[in-house]
Amino acid sequence: MTRHWLGAALLSCVLAVPPSAVAEAQTLVLKGGSVYASPDATPISNAVIVTSAGLITAVGREGEVQIPSDAQVIDCTGKTIVAGFWNSHVHFAEGVWRNAGSAPAAPLTEHMQAMLTRWGFTTVWDLGSDGRDTLALRRRVNAGEVPGPDIHTAGNIFPRDGHPAYLPAEIKLPEASTPEEAAQLTRMYMGFGLDGLKLFTGSFKGTGKPVVNMDPAIAKAAVEVAHAAGKPAFAHPQNMAGVEAVIAAGVDIMAHTVAGEPPYSPEQLARFKQQGIALVPTLSLFAKLPVAPEIATRLVATTVAQVKAFSDNGGPVLFGTDVGFTNQYDTTLEYELMRRALSERQVLASLTTNPAKYFKSAKKGRIEKEFDADLVVLDGDPLADVTNLAKVAYTIRAGKLIYQKQ
Repeated sequence: MTRHWLGAALLSCVLAVPPSAVAEAQTLVLKGGSVYASPDATPISNAVIVTSAGLITAVGREGEVQIPSDAQVIDCTGKTIVAGFWNSHVHFAEGVWRNAGSAPAAPLTEHMQAMLTRWGFTTVWDLGSDGRDTLALRRRVNAGEVPGPDIHTAGNIFPRDGHPAYLPAEIKLPEASTPEEAAQLTRMYMGFGLDGLKLFTGSFKGTGKPVVNMDPAIAKAAVEVAHAAGKPAFAHPQNMAGVEAVIAAGVDIMAHTVAGEPPYSPEQLARFKQQGIALVPTLSLFAKLPVAPEIATRLVATTVAQVKAFSDNGGPVLFGTDVGFTNQYDTTLEYELMRRALSERQVLASLTTNPAKYFKSAKKGRIEKEFDADLVVLDGDPLADVTNLAKVAYTIRAGKLIYQKQ
């Protein structure tokens, strides 16, 4: 049976989704670790973090913070604690998520751990999946049935005849050939209560075939509807023509760098900054393409150069891996490649403060009193070695332990 990405059948599923809230956890205390309250902060050594009812209620050095007698205490001696991580480009498209509303919780939990919570993610943006499954999964995560991150999901629009070569032909994709069709699709997504929009401003049709780019007028019509609803618009450019469509349409976030293309031009960088456009690099995606090693090396070099130019120009970089499309769950390589363009503190910001600020989540991204108790406990200091960001001992969302290293 052909499954339509976010077909009309998901409406009943959306209406059943409660507001995003994890069941309240007991008082949880992290004791003895070194805390980076934000990427640019001096670490607090021998720290205590107290959480209750999903919020951070106290942060300070041991001896300065009272530990409730009934608290669950996790000894973090020798470890580093940072705010919960965002992955701003994931997909719940693998077979395990099929029929997520009724599937047994155990395999969903196991895969959620392998894909996301094992790597510290407490908030994610799903940029392409079957919404009937993703929204059902979100409902179960928020109800505490499946330990997982806060899930935001976006509806997709492709250009006419823009079915990418890497997606199965039997999947019917939502295409727009006119501005009116794009606006109508976006109104449908916003009516379903989705959190954003993703446009394929460039679609890869296969090696040796021309890229199908989206007309900027079509993209602009969709973006205007999303913005009127207060929702962000992502875009997947495949070449510089797709990047130009991003700029012309007023897209908010580029969901990829553009492999094999030159660095962004000074004019493009100026427009990115003027319009407040953010970038999700997905560098490891290009490093793992099934191409000759010398080609992969060249693709990575061009994308790293784009990230560096974008960041040096003051653009917000948001961490994302395209996981779920790729099965490269381990985030180590992404951190290594990002470090070629950014400092360790900037990489940490791409996971925490940058997305929290960009997506207007005022109580996320930092470790402060009254902020959401979204926390990651690491086995090493990420500012000493950026790959320590992948060495996760505990992941905590809203004061609830959703991953613990065995």
